[in-house]
Amino acid sequence: MAVVAPGATDAEVLARIREGKLIETVDQMSPAYLEGMVRILTVSADTELISAPAYYNAGRHAPSLNALGSATAIIQDELGHAHIAYRLMRDLGVDTEAVIYEREPLRFKYPYAFDVPLDSWVELVVANAFYDRAGFCLLGDVFQSTTFGPWKRALVKVDKEETFHLRHGENWMAKIVQSADGRNELQRAIDWMFLLTVEWFGLPDDLKRHSEQLDFGFKGQSNDQLRQIWMSTAVPLCEKHGLQVPAHFDSEQQQYVIDCPFPSQFDVANKRWLHEEGPIGWDDVLVRWKQRGPMNQQYIDTIQRGKKGLERLIDA
Repeated sequence: MAVVAPGATDAEVLARIREGKLIETVDQMSPAYLEGMVRILTVSADTELISAPAYYNAGRHAPSLNALGSATAIIQDELGHAHIAYRLMRDLGVDTEAVIYEREPLRFKYPYAFDVPLDSWVELVVANAFYDRAGFCLLGDVFQSTTFGPWKRALVKVDKEETFHLRHGENWMAKIVQSADGRNELQRAIDWMFLLTVEWFGLPDDLKRHSEQLDFGFKGQSNDQLRQIWMSTAVPLCEKHGLQVPAHFDSEQQQYVIDCPFPSQFDVANKRWLHEEGPIGWDDVLVRWKQRGPMNQQYIDTIQRGKKGLERLIDA
């Protein structure tokens, strides 16, 4: 997608990084650095963008005007975060108009979890507590570690706003759990959303395909390390409220472990994990990710229809 020619070799890029200098412009990048940076920015931008229609779908069920205002503010933030990442891609030579408005839905790159509809206020709350926590872990790591200067500076704003999103989820969970019905509804949401967020961080380290993310310092932690960081706060959050999750801290291994077959088949129509069928391979998970979920087409249509509608008016 990048059309601006990079101007350095891998060795020159790595030497600059070892000197503690940031990469600022395309002429300081190698082809591999540029390709990798566009790849990680695309995932970040697409994830932020697709969260807007996903959260809107659930935000319509807000229990009060104030709650609706908070949900709307979060959606506005997410669109702003997407704009930042796409703008950086454009500065690297990517035709972002084509990327946003002409790509087929299946070619967007964001976590599968967003392709499962959020149908209630409670599910939005859990999404803030889980999905935005995942975003905070990922972008917080990029903010601390990235060698790409423009992204590092832009993430100062993003980091603070993602903190607000996950706190929104935490605060509402604390309110909702006070009633028996609320506790039950939270538990139902957690039962399917927890493991989708564990998946959020991608393939296990031994199966990871793009080593340049760590080699070039796009981020500082591996997929499995980031998964552990996420669980280190998400699991205690649920335990504090007496909500059950299929994971616990193993003192011998000094890490969180999953207490059910994982990865497993996911029945997206019923929002249910088929643990009784036993574990599956990550190749099977990749098939599900690539096929996308039921909301993929609808969400991308929501994003693209305004521009397409305007073009039809102009051409008429």
